[in-house]
Amino acid sequence: MPTPVPAAGEVLVRVRAAGVNFFETLVRQGRYAEAPELPMVPGVEVAGVVEALGDGVDPALLGARVAVPLFAAGRGSGGYAAYVAVDSAYAFPIPDGLSFEDAVALLVQGLTALFLIRRSPPKGKTVLVTAAGGGVGTLLVQLARRAGATRVVAAAGSDEKLALARKLGADLAVDYTQPDWLHRLTRLNESRSVDTVYETVGGALTCAALEALAPQGELVFGAVGRFDLDKPQLEAMLLRNQSLKGFALLPLLTPAELASGLSELFALASTGELTVVHGGRYPLDEAAQAHHALESRRTSGKVVLVP
Repeated sequence: MPTPVPAAGEVLVRVRAAGVNFFETLVRQGRYAEAPELPMVPGVEVAGVVEALGDGVDPALLGARVAVPLFAAGRGSGGYAAYVAVDSAYAFPIPDGLSFEDAVALLVQGLTALFLIRRSPPKGKTVLVTAAGGGVGTLLVQLARRAGATRVVAAAGSDEKLALARKLGADLAVDYTQPDWLHRLTRLNESRSVDTVYETVGGALTCAALEALAPQGELVFGAVGRFDLDKPQLEAMLLRNQSLKGFALLPLLTPAELASGLSELFALASTGELTVVHGGRYPLDEAAQAHHALESRRTSGKVVLVP
């Protein structure tokens, strides 16, 4: 691929870290809600250094360390690359002391975790976080604790991920791959149900997690394209006065909300108040191996591609 030339108002960013997300494995397989036109370069988030400026761009940006949420700039592709040209309004400065890899982890996954908390505040509630060992889950456990959750219950798929969730602030942790996990959750939670479920996995796990939800509780669903609740289950929710709240990040990201969200996340991470967990670094030409690692559920935290 030729190196892009920044147009007026754009910057050229030499990519130092590109984020890899689970939904990109679904896009690759043709299983996501939206199918891209082919050929395409995957990737919706990068961090790097500004190497060239288009006409009209502030000269102070040259050489700046920036994070670029391509998805917020209307770009659903292009991140698995050595260079990216993008509107300068979407090149957000990275604070000193915050690595490129940490910054890129706070784009899709950090904003998702933060806006889940903003949409359904956990203060004073017992909350269940599914996939608590993943990129969103590891951040969501910390942000829920920080936002005043009375109890944070983590559901993850291995002993290592459960230990990680506890280390990050979860009060309880259960392995949702075990057939008796709901019984164990109830026992650990002193026979009480949870007030809020933050569900980002979808499929059968949504149906199972619903059984742990208290009357008048809220199921926040953010697993696009993997919604499996049927009519009887939805009717049962109505009878229990439970709420189903859909979550899609992009419609929430006005320019002001995007800027404030990244500012908050970058500040928390750069001061050590928020821990970014990394699940693997792969050279750009080993992107396939990065996808295999995500699909096998072997990773914890954020997977990134590096030069």
